[in-house]
Amino acid sequence: MVNDMSLKERLVADMTQAMKDKDTNKLSTLRMAKAALMNEENKRGVGTVLTDDEVSKILLSLVKQRKDSIEQFTANGRTELAEKEQAELAVLEEYLPKAATQEEVTAAVEAAVAETGASSIKEMGLVMKAALAKLAGKTADGKMVSETVKAKLS
Repeated sequence: MVNDMSLKERLVADMTQAMKDKDTNKLSTLRMAKAALMNEENKRGVGTVLTDDEVSKILLSLVKQRKDSIEQFTANGRTELAEKEQAELAVLEEYLPKAATQEEVTAAVEAAVAETGASSIKEMGLVMKAALAKLAGKTADGKMVSETVKAKLS
């Protein structure tokens, strides 16, 4: 894999490869992701090129949608649909930065609390913003960060 490829270029190249390999799950997932990226570019106007960070944010929202769907389908006993979403999730996660571990989240939250001088739950938003900034470049689960901040401030 060539490292000077943008995330979007890598996605499109892998989509072409999935077509050749007749990998229908990967192909449909990457097509859906490419459509989401194109929609965002179209919303912003002609000639817009998304940065890798912007592409990652869009992919992250698609991952979140998949996780929510899996939760809903599992709760309603629709295992075949949950499995389809799980397969799509696995494909999408290949394109995201490595996820932050609980230790990294805890360290970022502790640093953010020290930096902001926050002492009560009322300052949670401030700490969340600082902690997420420290986790930039990694995929951070917002729920995990939020729970860690709550535990630290209460």
